[in-house]
Amino acid sequence: MLKYYAFLMGAIVCEIIGTNALKATQGFTRLWPAVLTVCGYAASFYLLGMTLKGMALGVAYAIWAGVGIILTALLAFIVFHEKPDAPAMLGMGLIIAGVAVIHLFSKTVGS
Repeated sequence: MLKYYAFLMGAIVCEIIGTNALKATQGFTRLWPAVLTVCGYAASFYLLGMTLKGMALGVAYAIWAGVGIILTALLAFIVFHEKPDAPAMLGMGLIIAGVAVIHLFSKTVGS
């Protein structure tokens, strides 16, 4: 099971890189950020596919998306100085809570 979590964490990192590079493409008008975006997403989907060999789709996708949202927002704050407002912070807190509930209590994580 540990290797599937490693695949999932790799997928999340690649998705975060791809998403933050997407902003830097300025509407796909800058070549290297666009290449990084495409490569980041391709690697992310490959690793997410590897994750699904040992983890339930719904659980893997929820963790991938939830953690990806939080870390993307954090990196956007650091790199692009985008400060989320209170409702955005509350929503992200609920996402964290949801991922924690899935991870701690779901019996389908290893399915």
